[in-house]
Amino acid sequence: MKNEKLLKLVLTGIFAALSYVVFAFLQIKITLPGGDATSIHLGNAVCVLGALLIGGIYGGLGGAIGMTVGDLFDPVYIVYAPKTFILKLCIGLITGVIAHRIGHITTEKDNVKVLKWTIIATVGGLLFNVIFDPLVGYFYKLLILGKPAAELTLAWNVASTSINAFTSTIVSVIIYMALRPALKKSGLFLTVGGTK
Repeated sequence: MKNEKLLKLVLTGIFAALSYVVFAFLQIKITLPGGDATSIHLGNAVCVLGALLIGGIYGGLGGAIGMTVGDLFDPVYIVYAPKTFILKLCIGLITGVIAHRIGHITTEKDNVKVLKWTIIATVGGLLFNVIFDPLVGYFYKLLILGKPAAELTLAWNVASTSINAFTSTIVSVIIYMALRPALKKSGLFLTVGGTK
């Protein structure tokens, strides 16, 4: 359906803008020794919410584009932009596959099952990030900054990524479960991943 594809593209742009704003302006930045930094933010929640509402590819792209732009405009994070794009896209893809291909949350009628699969999908996408963001970041820093800087920031990155995952899970699940009936009632709810 041509209009649905256009709507998904527009929503991808909206999610990109939202993830940029949430990441760039609503973060708590923690400056680390050596000029590096990590942050507590809800940018991942926007990425996951996009994947739940419009699918993993579009939602992941929205989150990846928004947070990558945030990295590009920040002198501390600019070197991490490629890593951010890949990892945030993966969060969306994993969340989307679990939510829509396995859990079929857009066609499921039972709200308890929808909640269960929404939580599983969100945890799956963000658990990937908790594992791979610090790991990829460590090797990325090892190649760019040298081993001492990589080891120094690894523990901080694990802690901040875990806090981000925990808060993003709660926020994205609550918002999705609140938006779902409102979008259905207004006729704006998109069916993602086909039928069961």
